[in-house]
Amino acid sequence: MLRIGLFLLTNLAIMIVAGVVINLLGVGKFISHGQLNLQSLFIFCAVFGFTGSFISLFISKWMAKRSMGVELIENPRNADERWLVDTVAELAQKAGIKMPEVGVFPAEESNAFATGWNRNDALVAVSLGLLQRFERDEVRAVLAHEIGHVANGDMVTLSLIQGIVNTFVMFFARIVGFAIDKALQGGRDNESSGPGIGYYVGSFVAEIIFGILASMIVAAFSRYREYRADEAGAHLADRNAMIRALQRLQLESGQTSMPASMQAFGIAGGMGRLFASHPPLEERIQALRNGHNNPDSLRQSLS
Repeated sequence: MLRIGLFLLTNLAIMIVAGVVINLLGVGKFISHGQLNLQSLFIFCAVFGFTGSFISLFISKWMAKRSMGVELIENPRNADERWLVDTVAELAQKAGIKMPEVGVFPAEESNAFATGWNRNDALVAVSLGLLQRFERDEVRAVLAHEIGHVANGDMVTLSLIQGIVNTFVMFFARIVGFAIDKALQGGRDNESSGPGIGYYVGSFVAEIIFGILASMIVAAFSRYREYRADEAGAHLADRNAMIRALQRLQLESGQTSMPASMQAFGIAGGMGRLFASHPPLEERIQALRNGHNNPDSLRQSLS
């Protein structure tokens, strides 16, 4: 229920903010006198596309803490928590970013994630299951992987990519819907009323189709960023430990209950490789092994 409530709250915020911006820009009406104003339509779609993406980015830490039940370690209560905070601080300094917030979430699955709206205001969290079953050098490698995501600016970059694809999905879907509506009307300009049912149905179906195609683009970029974060983890911590951490994941269940947007270290879901946000573990391990003798890996990964 909490996740549903947060989802509804986020979408309400998107609708309010986008509605205000659209009214201020005066682009809410992009079909007039039977004609489609492409400029107004594109601005309309961009406002909605980027508003959703950036609101989600700006509240990502807040959402993560509540939806995942993250307990922040502000004052370490024991040696394990002190080690966790000190390790994140060391890795963050090595990567050239400010100290992220550090937290633990109650999950049996071995997983971790990083989130936050910029590289100097981030959250790094690990599951209790990972802390209990992984060796310390492996946990350190996982933390380095997450720090790599933060240092590479992956959260912001993925939000930009998502905003772009959202914009073009909405834009082309509405063009298709308008064309279908015109075809159903026999090409006549209907100046007395707004678009017909063909526009709404056509736009809806086209948006689903284009959305599926766009999700492949976002997923492909996400997989690329995972390789970079693995390489960052290998250099900030230890390459062999990074490999062992991935190998340990292979021995455990691949499914997690974590939202896809927060599965920064986990195994990809079962929707097929084109839609997977993470590469197969065996390919990630092989990539780390192949990059062992690459002296420029760290510079490229954290650039």
